[in-house]
Amino acid sequence: MSVAPLPHVIPTLSQGAAGLQLEQVALSDIAAQFGSPTYVYSRAALTAAWHNWVSALEGRNALVCYAVKANSNLAVLNVFARLGAGFDIVSGGELARVLAAGGRADRVVFSGVGKSRAEMAQALRAGIHCFNLESAPELDRLEAVAAELGLQAAIAFRVNPAVDPKTHPYISTGLRDNKFGVAFEDALALYRKAAASKHLRISGIACHIGSQLLDPAPMAEAAAKVRGLVEQLEREGIHLDHIDLGGGLGIRYSDEVPPTGRDYLAPLLAAMAGRPEQLCFEPGRSLVGNAGLLLTRVEFLKPGATKNFAIVDAAMNDLARPALYDAYHEMLAVQPRDTPPVSYEIVGPICESGDFLGHERALSLAEGDLIAILSAGAYGMTMSSNYNTRGRCAEVMVDGDQLHLIRPRESIDSLFATERVLP
Repeated sequence: MSVAPLPHVIPTLSQGAAGLQLEQVALSDIAAQFGSPTYVYSRAALTAAWHNWVSALEGRNALVCYAVKANSNLAVLNVFARLGAGFDIVSGGELARVLAAGGRADRVVFSGVGKSRAEMAQALRAGIHCFNLESAPELDRLEAVAAELGLQAAIAFRVNPAVDPKTHPYISTGLRDNKFGVAFEDALALYRKAAASKHLRISGIACHIGSQLLDPAPMAEAAAKVRGLVEQLEREGIHLDHIDLGGGLGIRYSDEVPPTGRDYLAPLLAAMAGRPEQLCFEPGRSLVGNAGLLLTRVEFLKPGATKNFAIVDAAMNDLARPALYDAYHEMLAVQPRDTPPVSYEIVGPICESGDFLGHERALSLAEGDLIAILSAGAYGMTMSSNYNTRGRCAEVMVDGDQLHLIRPRESIDSLFATERVLP
């Protein structure tokens, strides 16, 4: 098969004799076997993205914890577990997924602002690496739960450095008006309180300022502030095992030019030069975003007076990012046509005007054609829903010339199987 590389965002996507292919499998063959819409992931792209991080940390005492919220399919988690990843979780459900996928509890960091007592107990019994605490009441709750279980909880405080990450406001997490983290000026008192408890063990400090970061400068500024606080704690006799600098590295969706892992990490590593603590990072989007796509089929082409609509079988319940963030995802016809392209609004069948996947896309299409919606490996399936009683997509992993169904399509019956009518 003749294969031509494509100059866009998914490194393992190419143009072959049968149209677009991921690794060595034609997307049209995937649709024929599993239908549409379907999420499709590349194991080779996941692995390459992982090595982009770990190669940049070679020679450093570092732990890379994949942020499970980006894509929590068991097969995706298993790929990273086999590569030696740690995991950053934000719920008890995510912890259960990590363990089911072969991840190690002692490489799990538990973040999030609203951990329940049950989730804390679950994580303590599992023996996780560390809790990232984000408020004084959370500290009190964890201490009480650990005391009830007769265990000691390893903790870090997620400090809020009040640094502008220069990203979308919905994915900014380090400013004073965000719900995340503890105020920088409150951190010292909280560490002193934790140090006095026999049920808590101070393990580290954490900082994460946002997602889809394309400039390392804001995070480097935050790292310098964190280092100053680490040194202040040291003068108080509070010594840390690790420093967690979060994730946040952005990806290319259209014309962005994100830094490589090495270029992103270089100023952060420089800010921590000479520190003996293990460095911890929590990438999500940069590991999975450009390892996946959403395959969808054109149901109707509907010309209009001012806009032309391509109505596809994927919708905002399958990929929420465009409706939620006005996010851009590049789109390609799976089997290109020779006809002139037409500007289309790419919309789904959901009964909402906000159900769009892309605006003004120049594509040559006919009814029944397949479209590949790119950069959909992160915050695609994990944010999907059953709105309009629509079954969620199938998920497929490509591994060379092999296909693995890693989640079957939801049947309609399954959506209300646990519901009951009134007697």
